[in-house]
Amino acid sequence: MKSRKEIISLSINDQIYELAVEPQQTLIEILRQSIGLTGTKEGCGTGECGSCTVLRDGKPILSCLTLAIECNDCEITTIEGVGSSDSLSIVQQAYLEKGGVQCGFCTPGMVLATTALLNKNSNPSDKEINDSLDGHLCRCTGYNKILESVAFAAEKSSGVEK
Repeated sequence: MKSRKEIISLSINDQIYELAVEPQQTLIEILRQSIGLTGTKEGCGTGECGSCTVLRDGKPILSCLTLAIECNDCEITTIEGVGSSDSLSIVQQAYLEKGGVQCGFCTPGMVLATTALLNKNSNPSDKEINDSLDGHLCRCTGYNKILESVAFAAEKSSGVEK
């Protein structure tokens, strides 16, 4: 017996999509397979690594654990909606300048978590930075460069030196 598809409306990176989705389809499946936004990565599929992080209404969520129908009428931001190849966001530029990127697999999720943090608090404490990246795994950089990148982005966005 086939599942009954439901029509949902998503605003993804400021573009509206009307989609027929199966009730069990996750947001990451819709982003990658239906829309073709492949910047969001699926690492573990169990919500343990943070690679699939996107913003829903400005707050970070794990798209591998979020059903697409739960996002009906929500605003979704993926890495493709943050900066551009011609004009990186402050966060992307900070990760680049401070070496917070190596293989890049985890980077989209971390950039979005950082963006959400700085949108909420442009001058976060070290603890707030650590808390915002809790649950994000990186097998390449060793985290120090990532934490330096976030602090540098905070400094650039707030004008307050850490």
